Amino acid sequence: MQIEPTSLPGVVILTPARHGDARGFFSESWNRQRMAAAGFDIDFVQDNHSVSARAGTLRGLHYQSPPHAQAKLVRCGRGCLWDVAVDVRVGSPGYGQWVGVELSAANGRQLLIPAGFLHGFVTREDDTEIVYKCSDYYAPDCDGAVAWDSVGIDWGLTSAPVLSAKDAAAVPLAEFRSPFVYEARA
Repeated sequence: MQIEPTSLPGVVILTPARHGDARGFFSESWNRQRMAAAGFDIDFVQDNHSVSARAGTLRGLHYQSPPHAQAKLVRCGRGCLWDVAVDVRVGSPGYGQWVGVELSAANGRQLLIPAGFLHGFVTREDDTEIVYKCSDYYAPDCDGAVAWDSVGIDWGLTSAPVLSAKDAAAVPLAEFRSPFVYEARA
């Protein structure tokens, strides 16, 4: 597993090794023991899978607040997407900063996003599949969203995105009262 840090501490790009032959490839997308040895001790408890029918579908910026905050490991099963994490930990030197990475079935990259970050993505191709692990179960009473266009993210859009009603009505970052607190590591 190749581990590549991003400009936001804690958010990393993971690229699993692919073992291929004429039939295709095999890849181990997560190994708890190996990743714990590398400093990522996360107990993923739920796997999610979504399909976006149209390119330009934007989902986010989502979060799940404490006590059910979620770390996520996001990958693309088919197609291509631009995946984004935004630091919203109160007191963090990176508060409001974002990082984005292209995830595709072809490149096999994954984005590991700790709790305390907003998450969103926009699809680059029709019928894009997103598969992601979560470190806590879905809790509707802790579910929330921040407006996708309020953080200054370069989504690479050439037209208006396809949005859900929830995402279209989300509060801007300037009005968001984050439930996450930055904890400096020694």
